[in-house]
Amino acid sequence: MTTQYLDDLQVGKTFKTNGVTLTEGDIIDFALKYDPQPFHLDVVEAAKSPYGGLIASGFQTIAYCFRLFIQSGVFLESSIGSPGIDELRWLAPVRPGDTLCTEVEVLELRPSSSKPDRGIAKLKYQARNQHDVVVLSFLVNHLLKRRA
Repeated sequence: MTTQYLDDLQVGKTFKTNGVTLTEGDIIDFALKYDPQPFHLDVVEAAKSPYGGLIASGFQTIAYCFRLFIQSGVFLESSIGSPGIDELRWLAPVRPGDTLCTEVEVLELRPSSSKPDRGIAKLKYQARNQHDVVVLSFLVNHLLKRRA
């Protein structure tokens, strides 16, 4: 995909990514390193949990969702970071074998008044599973370059 700069975006524009399937091993490996709760680590203990089985860490779903969009190349040459994420919501569990894709919608565009070479694009990220269920939602304020 061609790099999009702040000036190329329009409110309401959406982007959709390819999908990625999470395996039991992916979930357990991530949990061992970053979120060692029993329902992320241990199939037997997870079966006794309110989730009735192993689920991915919410932090893992954020990482996958963000990675899918960034790897699409939409902001390959224009991204210069982010001042933050807002309204993070984990809406449904992600289980081994689920395939996630990311949908991103442009909500707001604000050129900088003090630095004319950049601005902020407020984007709504949603991760959807193979059943089109939204499992994760958050807003990112992307700091993007403007076209010269």
